[in-house]
Amino acid sequence: MTDLSNYRKSYEKSELLESMIDENPLMQFKKWFHETEEFGGVEEVNAMTLSTLGLDGFPKSRIVLLKKYDENGFTFVTNYDSEKGKALLQNPQVCLSFFWHSLERQVIIKGIAEKQSEAYSDGYFHSRPKGSQLGAVVSPQSEVIPNREFLDTKLKELEKKFANTEVNRPPNWGGILVKPVSIEFWQGRPNRLHDRIKYTLKPDGDWFIERLAP
Repeated sequence: MTDLSNYRKSYEKSELLESMIDENPLMQFKKWFHETEEFGGVEEVNAMTLSTLGLDGFPKSRIVLLKKYDENGFTFVTNYDSEKGKALLQNPQVCLSFFWHSLERQVIIKGIAEKQSEAYSDGYFHSRPKGSQLGAVVSPQSEVIPNREFLDTKLKELEKKFANTEVNRPPNWGGILVKPVSIEFWQGRPNRLHDRIKYTLKPDGDWFIERLAP
């Protein structure tokens, strides 16, 4: 057994006070996102944990990449027939979380997932490198496959087939938009007395802001 009880770090890089925050959590997210990009130390600032409730009743978390954020919410892409695709389309209440260790910050987003528009999915698919487009066609995501050669063989076949033609977006692949209902900003502080500011969406569309105990 490995005892990890002595793993400790003091968080001392910043603070999060009510006087510092934006009234709109999406603007606050934009501010933190760009600050993390500028500070450095995080290779993929847009990497986030997506948690869903699976069809088997178990929650499951995995890393996906944020592709867009705006006043409507947060967008990533997936195969709709994958395990996560089926899970979030049946149980659209999901959670996204970012951990930006270089600035000792977390953002936790609860929201409702839905398919992005066909126009967005088509546009993003055709903006990808051709190899990534073919990968989306090749992979029966989350299904059992016999071996690695199964994928490699299918990819070579499609590379020949589409050598001189455009790849069409598979109808079961596209964007997912998560519309937030709450967004929590967590800033590490000394003595484990971290700052936690939570925004909750009200029925009138405004945001209620409150501080949570660490």
